[in-house]
Amino acid sequence: MKVGKIIKVSGPLVVAEGMENANVYDVVEVSENKLIGEIIEMREDRASIQVYEETTGIGPGEPVRTTGQPLSIELGPGLIAEMFDGIQRPLEELKDQSGDFLLRGFSAPSLNRERKWGFKPTVKAGDTVEDGDIIGVVQETPIVEHRIMVPKGMAGTVKSIQEGEYTVTDTVCTTEKDGVKHELTMMQKWPVRHGRPYKKKLDPVTPLVTGQRVIDTFFPVAKGGTAAIPGPFGSGKTVVQHQLAKWADAEIVVYVGCGERGNEMTDVLMEFPEIIDPKTGESLMQRTVLIANTSNMPVAAREASIYTGITIAEYFRDMGYSVAMMADSTSRWAEALREMSGRLEEMPGDEGYPAYLASRISDFYERAGKVITIGAQDREGSLTVIGAVSPPGGDISEPVSQSTLRNVKVFWGLDYALSYARHFPAINWLNSYSLYQAKLDQYMDQAVHSDYSAHRIRAMALLQEESGLQEIVRLVGRDSLSEADQLKLEVTKSLREDFLQQNAFHDVDTYCSLEKGYRMLSLILSFYDHAQKGLAEGVYLNELLDMPVRERITRAKNIPEDELGTFDDILAELEAQVGERIEKGGLVRA
Repeated sequence: MKVGKIIKVSGPLVVAEGMENANVYDVVEVSENKLIGEIIEMREDRASIQVYEETTGIGPGEPVRTTGQPLSIELGPGLIAEMFDGIQRPLEELKDQSGDFLLRGFSAPSLNRERKWGFKPTVKAGDTVEDGDIIGVVQETPIVEHRIMVPKGMAGTVKSIQEGEYTVTDTVCTTEKDGVKHELTMMQKWPVRHGRPYKKKLDPVTPLVTGQRVIDTFFPVAKGGTAAIPGPFGSGKTVVQHQLAKWADAEIVVYVGCGERGNEMTDVLMEFPEIIDPKTGESLMQRTVLIANTSNMPVAAREASIYTGITIAEYFRDMGYSVAMMADSTSRWAEALREMSGRLEEMPGDEGYPAYLASRISDFYERAGKVITIGAQDREGSLTVIGAVSPPGGDISEPVSQSTLRNVKVFWGLDYALSYARHFPAINWLNSYSLYQAKLDQYMDQAVHSDYSAHRIRAMALLQEESGLQEIVRLVGRDSLSEADQLKLEVTKSLREDFLQQNAFHDVDTYCSLEKGYRMLSLILSFYDHAQKGLAEGVYLNELLDMPVRERITRAKNIPEDELGTFDDILAELEAQVGERIEKGGLVRA
């Protein structure tokens, strides 16, 4: 094969000539160090290559060899509980080779070639299988059953298949179609820039329960939906992403740390193995795949890390699983695009980002969805994508935020003022929205309680009224308000501090079920109704606000999930205490 020659090196961009036998998006080996790169532009025999490793010391005249293959990743048993870099190199393996700091040119197979997995067939010789059909299963972790699927182009009649212990490269099944035989292994490869196929996309109508009250009640995301978390530095994007990865109602979580600080990925690595999933009793790491491309790793690899993550997520979706992908943060990915675009001397768009930024962001979010997978078995799978955006100074008018908001259906707007006031999650309830709300309200009314959506609408109306009343208070003081309006401010304060605020580090409050969230909201609104009744009967506001039951309402967030009957006791106590005050100090009726 003809070897090209480097003529220019500009940071992660390398230009080579003599590459007429290569194509755009081919993977190439740059220099004698065999650095991994990808062709991003071809002009006659000149290839512009983005290199995914450090290019210091490489100069003109060094060789470039094309592999003839697009950037692809390996899919098979061994993905779960592993940590990879942006181009799917296993970091644990690389650490064994090069120590604590990655050295250039080091590589290792993405999936362990020596480990044997117990394969159990689900089809037998003589069966006909289509692309995407499941031919067998492997128990990858105590939680995850890895379903081995027929790779694209290998459909046909099963000639042989046998249970046993195999490595990912061993043949586990042979098929034949039109006289052509195929040998199937447990591993398949897929080019990361191409979405995996499916039969049909479905409407997302069930919520992805996250255990975070402000999200599940007011701004829910559907399974198969898309959401964005924009916010300035320090407003809690990463904490929210970690909470969603820990508690979201997804069977598989793919967490991509794209250009984030190394200590944040370390937090994930330290916390996830210790946290026990309440649904399975196993460590959360047993259903998680980590892609780590931190801020001190090569910039160009950030671009690949997002595609690597979503391709792995699509693979598990095709097995019929509900998958959640966290991308933290897509702004760093966009910055990698901007850097490469600048080095290619392309015409810049808004704020120096490439003109094609919006279409790249759109391509990425379009790969989310609830689908019927290919194959004869008609499985349903979903892939929910939640992307954090880090706009400079929290200004969401910048291009990455705006392009993202045009594509996602849920906007969780983080507010620095809330985070500064130690209100977490710092999601601003007046700015945020969910376009899945109408469909998910129907689900909540059926699955949780018939009043669920009515309570949500009423609570949100109170919070919106509060912002108007606060303006009056700032101008003329609280005492100028009527007792009814002062009561409204007390109730909205309770909504904010007791319901919307949630402690990620509290054993009980870190997760809240839909049932508990409904009961908490119902309790606060019940206090409002009973207090209004007390005011109408002539009870002074101070007497109502000083009732002992109010402390129990405030602490209701710490009631464990298996003691929800306590809410009924608090409600009975509330009714009794309001009744006492009406009887004692109410207006004398003629």
